[in-house]
Amino acid sequence: MSRHSSVADRPPALPELPPSRLAAADVARVGAVGLRARPVRVLLSSLGIAIGIATMIAVVGISSSSQADLLAQLDRLGTNMLTVTPGQTLFGSNAKLPVESVDMVRRIGPVTAVSATGIVPGTVRRTDRIPATQSGGISLRATSLDLLDTLQGKVVSGAWLSAANQGFPAVVLGSTAADRLGLLTASNQVWMGDRWFTVVGVLDPVPLAPEIDRSVLVGWPAAEQYLDFDGHPTTIYERSEPDAVEDVRAVLARTANPANPQEVAVSRPSDALAARAAAAGAFTNLLLGLGGVALLVGGVGVANTMVISVLERRREIGLRRSLGATRGQVRIQFLTEALLLSGLGGVAGALIGTLVTAGYAYARGFPAVVPAWAYGGGFGATLLIGMLAGLYPAIRAARLSPTVALTAT
Repeated sequence: MSRHSSVADRPPALPELPPSRLAAADVARVGAVGLRARPVRVLLSSLGIAIGIATMIAVVGISSSSQADLLAQLDRLGTNMLTVTPGQTLFGSNAKLPVESVDMVRRIGPVTAVSATGIVPGTVRRTDRIPATQSGGISLRATSLDLLDTLQGKVVSGAWLSAANQGFPAVVLGSTAADRLGLLTASNQVWMGDRWFTVVGVLDPVPLAPEIDRSVLVGWPAAEQYLDFDGHPTTIYERSEPDAVEDVRAVLARTANPANPQEVAVSRPSDALAARAAAAGAFTNLLLGLGGVALLVGGVGVANTMVISVLERRREIGLRRSLGATRGQVRIQFLTEALLLSGLGGVAGALIGTLVTAGYAYARGFPAVVPAWAYGGGFGATLLIGMLAGLYPAIRAARLSPTVALTAT
């Protein structure tokens, strides 16, 4: 037979078939095989991820809930209150507001409410047996009758001062002062100056004026008559129309003390509450860093689990390669397994973090708030950690030769 005829009789070569591609559902199913085969190891490995995500979600949720409560307080109390206090003179001594400064501030058009307090010399004691030097950090202040309306304060026991008793030895205790004196209800007495004063009321905490919480308040006329008060206000509280706050702020100093406006300080108490929210945000960043460390440790655990899985499943890898699986398909199998492992931890962590946030908010009476970006960021970090943790084991599995993998013990 000729060479030509032998070549002609050969069957035609079959075209090389491209490797089949795995659908997304098949990829997920193949990646879940290793997880179902080792449930205890999966649980322990995903625990690190769950702790990291739970920490991050809980920290953000608790901080957001606290800030939501703080902002709600601001909305209820309003941000339209300004305070006027005396500053320093040109010679460095303490300045004084004019006696008539309250009436002058009240003449400003957009102003809706004005009240004042004045520091009174002396101490407040439970009995006359206590030395005068032991003040307990309690201030004594003369007050105008409209103070409670301006500050939107509340009386929790007894009643507020009135026109009938403001000229008599009667006082109202701030919340902190009442606690330090051990007088949480009205109808008690305190020793001030050289006489007894009757406690007619106790106040609830006043968020926008914490100095009131630490004070004992006495009527303006009684302070002048019994306690040698000079009549000069030391703090003026003013509320105006919300859209006119900045305009009023610009003229308050010149109005309160026309002769020496440079000796007047004007501030907005709500700025202090906003600063508290910012400080809470800074603390949140620190705790988020700790949650990130926990998440990183969890990622190391996932990587360790995947490396061990590759070593234990070399026969499986060799069999799949022998049956036609490509390196890329083996790589995507183990990468998917790592992502699923991290994803399980992320879901569990998000659930735990949400429950912790809800429990804390319920216990403190806050609204439970977990921003959507916290969940998005948490799951994004979970998938990133899973991808990084599974990348090396997946590449290592794909590089295994089928013959070497099948003969491995």
